[in-house]
Amino acid sequence: MAKKALLVGINDYSPVGAGGPDLRGCVNDVKDVAHTLNALGVVPATPGTMRILTDRRATRAAILDGLKWLVTGAKKGDTLVFHYSGHGSQVADVSGDEIDRKDETICPHDYASAGMIKDDDFRAVFRGLTAGVNLDVILDSCHSGSGTRELGAIAAAPEEQQVTYRYIEPPLDYGFFLDSNPTIPLKGILKPQAGEREVVLVPGLNHVLWAGCRDNQTSAEATIGGVVRGVFSYTFCKALRRAGVGITRSRLDALVGADIRRLGYSQVPQLEGTRASIIERVFT
Repeated sequence: MAKKALLVGINDYSPVGAGGPDLRGCVNDVKDVAHTLNALGVVPATPGTMRILTDRRATRAAILDGLKWLVTGAKKGDTLVFHYSGHGSQVADVSGDEIDRKDETICPHDYASAGMIKDDDFRAVFRGLTAGVNLDVILDSCHSGSGTRELGAIAAAPEEQQVTYRYIEPPLDYGFFLDSNPTIPLKGILKPQAGEREVVLVPGLNHVLWAGCRDNQTSAEATIGGVVRGVFSYTFCKALRRAGVGITRSRLDALVGADIRRLGYSQVPQLEGTRASIIERVFT
């Protein structure tokens, strides 16, 4: 059975160097996820089984090409992992297929010129996935517009206490229409359902989604142990290494949520999948 992973982490957004809406912990997240997957035997850290895209290499075209590489030829029993650490956003749905009239997005390095990657793009790639393939999608990014409103309050804090929210304002031609659209909980890729529940059951879903926060929250990065990290990626890897691959997805999700609360963050990670996939061992 094949094991493959695509890991994407973007600190440096276009334009390259100072000037983009840069982050600091995303490449560290990718390194930790790669080491964790390799150490636990989930996916070997070899060029043929693991692709890593960071900073200027993580363009929209490269990420979409990597996703196609990840799923192409996948057979029942194969293990596939996609991890993304970087900015997220929302844009108005122009295709008319979203109940809340909003598309959740992730932001490639060149999002300003090439565009964001929407949930529609993910669905197009995952639609033909063979039944029985184990695909875990792990997203450490913001899915809400509240992040930029919180930045001003923490700007004057000492560096070791500063928190950055992984959210980018959508372009005006899409973002202008968001405020007038009501937020309605919706299930699906990149659409963790709003509410207090950390686990959302979605009958028929052909992948498992691990989201760093609910769709009305922000995902934070901060200095942890002297290293800038995404709070969700850090706690996910730490809990997984501590528990091992014998743990179920639902139990791992509970451990990650508890660790985030102990660190003092309000974001609530969310796990989404079928009833069967949620109670299975991780990455199976």
